[in-house]
Amino acid sequence: MRLFGLEFAPLLVPWERRLQTLAAAVWFVITAFGGLACWFITFAVLLFGSQWLRLLVIAYLLFAYYDRETSRKGGRSKRIYLLFRNLAWWRYFCAYFPIKIVKTVDLDPTRNYLFCSFPHGILSTGVSGAFTTNGLDCAKLFPGLDFRLLTLDAHFQTPLFREYVLNYGICSCDKDSIDYLLSHKPTERDGPTEAPVTGRACILIVGGAAEAFKCKPQTYNILLKRRKGFVKRALKNGAPLVPVFSFGETDLYDQLNSPEGSFLRAVQEFVKKLTGIAPVVPIGRGLFQYSFGLVPNRKPVHVVVGAPLDVPKIEEPSREEVDLYHAQFTEKLIELFETHKSKYLENHESVKLILDDC
Repeated sequence: MRLFGLEFAPLLVPWERRLQTLAAAVWFVITAFGGLACWFITFAVLLFGSQWLRLLVIAYLLFAYYDRETSRKGGRSKRIYLLFRNLAWWRYFCAYFPIKIVKTVDLDPTRNYLFCSFPHGILSTGVSGAFTTNGLDCAKLFPGLDFRLLTLDAHFQTPLFREYVLNYGICSCDKDSIDYLLSHKPTERDGPTEAPVTGRACILIVGGAAEAFKCKPQTYNILLKRRKGFVKRALKNGAPLVPVFSFGETDLYDQLNSPEGSFLRAVQEFVKKLTGIAPVVPIGRGLFQYSFGLVPNRKPVHVVVGAPLDVPKIEEPSREEVDLYHAQFTEKLIELFETHKSKYLENHESVKLILDDC
């Protein structure tokens, strides 16, 4: 139904779809604005709250300082994160788009893997739904693996918001955290559960925040050519590199144009340099209309998990060794994209995977 140039959602929509839309909207608000809101709440209580509230916040900040290394030392245990990953609303969230995991090979559940995910998109919605929730039962698809999404350190330095991130089993993406996760197997602290874990899958979004600036519908521009640190981490720990590609990720949002050299891009780059977060202006849909808004578009996302690239364990890999396995991984990623794009992309003949330098 169109009115005043806007395309509105039908009035008689099943409650199931309404709940799916609400789940996607709530997820966006928490992900995009949760950190800023938590800083605001913390300062507001410290400045204007009652004495007891101030003492409570100070006690929490002391706890957060004491707990500061958790994000680099394996994160919260499985018994904690399962409470949050099993929430029913994640099934509504994953069903909204829908998000689907496509498994191409079985993975040895006794090994640790580095899942290298592309593209970043605006908010990495596909891998978030696939691996930080049980909305798709990823633990049943890959039994025995403990899934840990990796994200910016800044999220773990934000009061209150750090608890939200940690309680979903998310860890820091800095090199010490990756080395810890890849060099340690899950222990008793990650149980007991009905499905014990014996290996680990760390999900790294290689392109990072900078790749968000390149996100436009029906385009796949990824940052890989100069991103080689992940290969070094894999070699150091002898962890197989697993290419992961989220087809449809870039269709969830458009964004306000900010070409290189524009004032908006300069502001965005400044904020990114300051915080590590890319402040793009997403263009999605609204709760009750499809023309504009901040809710992601209802487009399917297929998270395809490719075959692992085995690498040797080299304590101090040389530049030549890093370059060699980076080239092999790049070939595997391109092969994964070309093999599956016809299944999951519209007009796939005209869609190319572009590997950018920066």
